[in-house]
Amino acid sequence: MFAVIVSGGKQYRVREGQVIQVEKLDQESGSSVNFENILMIGGGDGSSTKVGTPYVKNSSVQAEVVSHGRGDKISIIKIKRRKHHMKRMGHRQWFTELKITKIVA
Repeated sequence: MFAVIVSGGKQYRVREGQVIQVEKLDQESGSSVNFENILMIGGGDGSSTKVGTPYVKNSSVQAEVVSHGRGDKISIIKIKRRKHHMKRMGHRQWFTELKITKIVA
C-alpha cells in the first residue's frame, strides 16, 4: 500500500517502513507526526486506488521523526559579463528524516 502526502509544499509517494527526507519540521527526534493531507492512496493493484478531491477523506499517514540534518551544499555563482564582477554563495537546506509507520485508509 502506498500514499501520496503533502509536506512543505512538496508531494511524496510513501510506503510503510520507508525513510524519507522532508523540509524541516519543528518536532523532537523520536516524536510522532500525523499527516492529514493525503492526495492519493493505492494498493498493489490499480483497482483499489482512491484519489482525493483534493484530499482523501478519513485517511492519514503516521510517521516517526528519526533525525534532523542539512543537505549537500549547493554552490551559486552570479557573473556580470565584461564588468569584472562575480559573486559566489553556497546554501545547505535543513531537512527532517521521517520513518513512515502506518497508513490509514
